[in-house]
Amino acid sequence: MDEIRRYLDAARSIAALTGAGISAESGIPTFRGLGGLWHQHRPEDLATPQAFARDPLLVWQWYDWRRNLIARARPNPGHFALAEIERRYPFTLITQNVDGLHDLAGSRHLLKVHGDIWTLRCSSCGRERHDPRPNIPDLPPRCTCGALERPGVVWFGESLPADTWRRAEQAARHADLFLVIGTSAAVYPAAGLVDLAKSAGARVIEINIEKTAISPIVDISLRGPAAQILPEIAA
Repeated sequence: MDEIRRYLDAARSIAALTGAGISAESGIPTFRGLGGLWHQHRPEDLATPQAFARDPLLVWQWYDWRRNLIARARPNPGHFALAEIERRYPFTLITQNVDGLHDLAGSRHLLKVHGDIWTLRCSSCGRERHDPRPNIPDLPPRCTCGALERPGVVWFGESLPADTWRRAEQAARHADLFLVIGTSAAVYPAAGLVDLAKSAGARVIEINIEKTAISPIVDISLRGPAAQILPEIAA
């Protein structure tokens, strides 16, 4: 911990990448751990543009169910520790999570590379709006232009939001210290940020409850919950 704190104090720029693990510590099931089936459908079969075009009501019923699950969760000490690090250091937080828990914890320099489940986006005009209700009354929802709205998340087969991704790459490339928290580092292109940061000379610190594909190449790999380790780092 003393070594990591020295890295923090010496860094001119710090970035972090968070994944489903930090949200799981708040009680949110990981995407691939939702039981495999939902009304006889795999999540991977519902989170696609093709599924939405085929049956928008079914897709929205699944997302409404997910929103209801997420609405019961609260940020854990790991989320709050990252917000505290942001207040004290030059810091950018890049997240693969769509649940909004980093926002609730107070993080503001936040890049959501996979979107936000609380955002609704028109499938025609592209207008976005925030809707914090766990359950949307009339499914599927419609935009003021009359077209169907979709969840504001990145689906399988879609590109990441270009501007957000550009800023995430920039943060990784310019970081002196890069934290990798609660992610298996297996979902690309987000996982490629680790390679980018390391190749640019950053010290890379991993925090995960288990060994991952990047564990052998990082500078420090800490085993344990983010909710326990991050507050110790921020102390």
